[in-house]
Amino acid sequence: MSTEESERLADEIEEDEEFIDETLGERLWALTEMFPEGLRKGVNKLGKATVNGIGATYRFSRSAMWIFSSSFMILVLPVVFEVEMTQMEQAQLQKERQIILGPNAAFSGGTGIPTGLAPAPLQTPPPQPR
Repeated sequence: MSTEESERLADEIEEDEEFIDETLGERLWALTEMFPEGLRKGVNKLGKATVNGIGATYRFSRSAMWIFSSSFMILVLPVVFEVEMTQMEQAQLQKERQIILGPNAAFSGGTGIPTGLAPAPLQTPPPQPR
């Protein structure tokens, strides 16, 4: 290794030592000095307003979801359960009717009498002379 090369390497090492290590935060803070004070304050206010808006939206949605879900449980679910219970009772009656009267009785008019054995319609007797 020649003396010229060793001097060049020594100079490079000195230049590297002169470079000050900065953290990312320090570099970003230094970049803020590039922008005017009014712009920095405006961006700061916009950021704070955005955070506050997101927080308010979150609190509102949480309250609205609580109101919606509790109202649904109190007002709608009992009706849904009652309708389901009624449908189950009707299905049970239809099943019993089918067992007792045969497969076609479940879909008949609901009289409980098989269609072939339905009573004849009532006829009124003719008027009697006096």
